[in-house]
Amino acid sequence: MSEQIRTAFDDTVKMLPTASILPRKVISEALKNTVKYRRIARSVEEIGIIEPIAVAHLKGADQQFLLLDGHIRYTVLVQLGAEAMPCLISNDDEAFTHNKRINRLATVQEHFMLLRAIKNGVSEEKLARALDLDIGAIKRRRTLLDGICPEVVELLKDKSVNPTTFDTLRKMKPLRQIEAVELMTTAGNFTTSYAKALLAATRQEDLAHPDKPKKVPGMTSEQMARMEREMSSVHRDFKQIEESYGDDILHLVIASGYLTRMVGNVEIKRYLGEHHAEILREFEAIISATSLDQTAAA
Repeated sequence: MSEQIRTAFDDTVKMLPTASILPRKVISEALKNTVKYRRIARSVEEIGIIEPIAVAHLKGADQQFLLLDGHIRYTVLVQLGAEAMPCLISNDDEAFTHNKRINRLATVQEHFMLLRAIKNGVSEEKLARALDLDIGAIKRRRTLLDGICPEVVELLKDKSVNPTTFDTLRKMKPLRQIEAVELMTTAGNFTTSYAKALLAATRQEDLAHPDKPKKVPGMTSEQMARMEREMSSVHRDFKQIEESYGDDILHLVIASGYLTRMVGNVEIKRYLGEHHAEILREFEAIISATSLDQTAAA
């Protein structure tokens, strides 16, 4: 008989009295003055709660609930005088698992949602009020992917990227955009400053407008030329390593397997230990390093 799967939350959203919900922390006045808080507050005021608040039954009190996630939304609703709020009731009273599984909205996904909202008749003015942005920022996000090649959109579809980074990528030709984003992905760095550094290292012929000289604030033409030469050398070395990496790892694994069997032979290990101790240490270091690499990969 198979065990019944226990769900993490009730399968319906319930309206719970505000007085029955106990927050785990108090939102400070400093946090209330942040951009994040203002945006959530404006969104709740304009369109209401989109994501229900997560709560759990308080042990020993059937009609009391512990707030797990959504303290800002809860605080905004309390300030608005809400007598009840939509809640998802969790079957566990710890917040770590819930917060660990949250997927934050990526920049590209936000762009497509914005376009869908405008297509469905939501005005840019209302979106600006809901997101606590000025109308110029909404127009900028609406045209976020103009001049960006489809391959880059695919690479960045699940990444949190500063919108101004796209302005820098737009100054490059499609192939250079792809190269730049691949480097950003490898480095795990999607900031505007890194994008500008890659722009400074971009060859003139790889720019979207090669007839116009590159302009990167804070850098002279000589510095950009040096960066271009150095980045070209680094990129060439990176490609060479990338091409040989698979074969090198395969050879290392095969050699490590052979050394493991050889050192595993008691007589051979004893002989090496007595006559060639330094070689035995090197063999053991190779075996240990390979084992660690395989464990990390797993």
